[in-house]
Formats: sequence, structure tokens, C-alpha cells
Amino acid sequence: MAGRTITTALLAAASLSGCAYTTGVTGTPAGADPEQLLPTEWHAIATRDDRVRLAGWRSGFNEALGDAAAAGFASEIAAHGDLLQPDAALGDPRPPAGFYRCRFIKLGAQDRGLLSYIEYPWFRCRIEDRGATLRLTKLTGSQRPTGTIYPDNRLRMVFLGVLELGDETRAHVYGRDANRDMIGQLERIGDDRWRIVFPRPRFESLTDVMELVPAE
Repeated sequence: MAGRTITTALLAAASLSGCAYTTGVTGTPAGADPEQLLPTEWHAIATRDDRVRLAGWRSGFNEALGDAAAAGFASEIAAHGDLLQPDAALGDPRPPAGFYRCRFIKLGAQDRGLLSYIEYPWFRCRIEDRGATLRLTKLTGSQRPTGTIYPDNRLRMVFLGVLELGDETRAHVYGRDANRDMIGQLERIGDDRWRIVFPRPRFESLTDVMELVPAE
């Protein structure tokens, strides 16, 4: 139900925007040409709204956890250990290139009637080494983040990208449609275990957490 809700809302927004697709804009982390040269400093690309979202990631994470726990999902949160602990980041956050298993957990509900905790099954992702940056693509599933991961500090990298839906094949461009824009911080939380925390997503939840582990 949640997947249909977000898909319907986003497709409606895209139909009204008139600029959901583009054929390559210099300086965007997700464009039609994956080989284009891009800046390596995320501050030069992130929208003002996304910088605000990222700055409040910790308070948003704690609010989302509190909402989910109050709704009866405290045991599910505890079972995930460091994955759902706000301050679990370890040093050296950069993951190696390769294929990964990846899944989303949605925490907190933006509106009444929505679930405060949703755990999705594992899908397939790919990380490509682009030198100073990495490129992340979720390869399967009806909701697929794709974009660039930028260096930031010793505990995190920053993801800037867009959300692709359904059977879309043309790449969206970051910064053209706020409903598709995604910002998150990538952290290493264990041996061969990473997460991306997406603060204040546009629809449904208060915080989304994407877990990544190397594919076997």
C-alpha cells in the first residue's frame, strides 16, 4: 500500500512539472550522461532545501524512531542494532565498488493512517568508483534511488540523487523536481555494512534508512 501511495503521488507530480526529464545538465549528480564530468564538492550542487534537510538529520532520525516505537515497533528497531542507532557511524565510510544487497526501512509517519514502520525486502544495488566520488544505482524494485556519493568528512559521505519509479528508463536530474530530489548521508556501521540516512523524505515517512551489504 505504501509503495503504491508514493508512486501515485510522484507520478502525478512529474506530470505537472514539465521538466522531470532532461538530456544532461552540467553539474548535476544524476543526469542522462553518466560519463559527464561533475563537481566533487556536494555543497556546490545541493539545493538549499536539501542542505536544510541534511543539517537536521539527527533530530529527524530521533523523531522518526520515537514515532515508530510509540506505534509498537520498538522491538523491530532494537533487532536492527547499529543500523537504526543515530550515532553508529565508524571511520572510513567509503564503500568499495561492486554489487550490493540493499533494502529500505521507513521510520515514522508524516500523516495519520500511514504506517510508522515499514521494512522492505532486499534488492540489488551497484556502486561504481568515479575517482573522488562514487555512483550509486538501485537496480531493482519500483522505487530506485540513483545518484552520486561525495566525500565529506571522516565519518560520512553525502549522497545527492533522484528517485526513479516503475519502468522509467530515462534519467531524472537532481535539482529540477524537488519531489524527486534525494539527499542522504552514507556511513559505515560495521565490517562490510553501510547505511544511507535520508532525512525528511518527501512522502510517507520521517526518515528513511537504506542498508547496504556486499552481494554474495
